[in-house]
Amino acid sequence: MKPIHLVPLLAIAGCTAVQVPDSLKPAPNESLALVAAATGVQIYECRDRKWAFVAPQAELWDSHGRKIGSHYAGPVWELADGSKVAGAVKQRADAPAAGAIPWLLLGAKSVGNEGAFSKVTSIQRVATVGGTAPAGGCEQGEEARVYYSADYYFFTAR
Repeated sequence: MKPIHLVPLLAIAGCTAVQVPDSLKPAPNESLALVAAATGVQIYECRDRKWAFVAPQAELWDSHGRKIGSHYAGPVWELADGSKVAGAVKQRADAPAAGAIPWLLLGAKSVGNEGAFSKVTSIQRVATVGGTAPAGGCEQGEEARVYYSADYYFFTAR
């Protein structure tokens, strides 16, 4: 068994205990439709001797540890049913854990087939671990792939 499959199970188990800042809460007319744990990397590239974020590359997992989709540049979240949503950051908050990428509230719109993500209107990224750019300098064109995990909450309009 690959250890990476244990991370989503632990992350999902803690989902209900996450204290989300008010600034990251969905609109009152939205309700939770799906929770997925993500494990993967945040990709950075060295530009002008500084690390610049390029894209995420992650797999999405359900509460039983089954792969249900992926998350990649755009940012886009895609499920096995072919439904996809693209997101745009609306709000961000520093992660409580040191060295973790920020928590986010993103507006979302469907960009794929009809399916579970078709009606998603917003997404929260919370419970992040890792994923921040490497410390220190870099050489032009160098790439870094930094492990991260997060819980994504997908909301739809009521």
